[in-house]
Amino acid sequence: MTSPELYIGAMSGTSADSIDAVLVDFRTSPPRLIAQYEHPLSPEHREQIIALSSAASDSLAQALILDRELGASFADAVKQLLLLAKVSADRVHAIGSHGQTLRHHPRPDAVSKTRFTLQVGDPNTIAELTGIDVVADFRRRDLAAEGEAAPLAPGFHWQYFSHPEVTRAIINIGGFSNLTLLAPGQEPQGFDTGPGNCLLDGWYQRHQVGAYDKGGQWAAVGRVNGELLTRLLAHPYLRQTPPKSTGRESFHLSWLDSVLQGLDLTAEDVQSTLLQLTVDSICTGLTMAGTPVQEIYLCGGGALNTELIERLEASVGAPVRTTAALGVDPKLVEGFAFAWMARQTLSRKVSNLPSVTGSRGPRILGGIYQA
Repeated sequence: MTSPELYIGAMSGTSADSIDAVLVDFRTSPPRLIAQYEHPLSPEHREQIIALSSAASDSLAQALILDRELGASFADAVKQLLLLAKVSADRVHAIGSHGQTLRHHPRPDAVSKTRFTLQVGDPNTIAELTGIDVVADFRRRDLAAEGEAAPLAPGFHWQYFSHPEVTRAIINIGGFSNLTLLAPGQEPQGFDTGPGNCLLDGWYQRHQVGAYDKGGQWAAVGRVNGELLTRLLAHPYLRQTPPKSTGRESFHLSWLDSVLQGLDLTAEDVQSTLLQLTVDSICTGLTMAGTPVQEIYLCGGGALNTELIERLEASVGAPVRTTAALGVDPKLVEGFAFAWMARQTLSRKVSNLPSVTGSRGPRILGGIYQA
């Protein structure tokens, strides 16, 4: 039997509630999960992330401190993962660390004439504390090549989830939703469709006890308000043509509060309408993609939201499954993707898709931080 080809993927999504780490063996297709670990982020770090993701916050010192502290947290997640797997660090080729996005501004506008994206979770600290080479800073090379720098997971989707005869859509629903269209004989398409869980989680935390609306149960109690939904869907990003990507700069609770002005709605009706916003923006994305889809697979935390799945199935008129049917746990797909990107980088192979990000061409992404 050939030796394992082990890589670790680690990331913290826009929900900023935990660091997800996976240990993956790339000898098989799809790659085989060896172990997974979810490392909770402290409430203090989560508050700092949300604050620094806001356009109102501009504390350089706080961001630099958070960068180092999250680097240590990512290292802790990796070490706990290896303990769980009973695998020594010297058997792992590299860690692919996406880090935690604080700002994502891929297009210049009247306020900021420069494109930028910022992820924290210092890879130098991760390499130093784990003794494993780290590949990180995946986004900025694509941005330098005039790309959106996101989404990046479609390269992994294309490699492992495409079918020679069937058109598939892979829809990741994390803090934001993104779509990958895999059509036989065509270049992959992919873009952020709009909010995923970010507004749902924020509104839930404001009115209920807990981090998120499990299974969409609270949203199911409410009713969709047509006027609010119309206002939400009027956001200009939702009409923007791909390539495109978005973040908390565009969709946040302060924006929601401004949209709610003059409306007298129950909290659960707002939650139900926010869920419908996620569903409708995904459907709009499928229409924008322009190719009829035969199979739809969900991943990310939203793949566990039964109310969302039921509404999405009703809207598209077709069964909606999760990537578990393709061999990868839906909550672990992005971790797999960044482990794969680390492998691509060390092999000097490209991992961006110009047809997705709009970059000038294929690029090898990420910097290598040696242990």
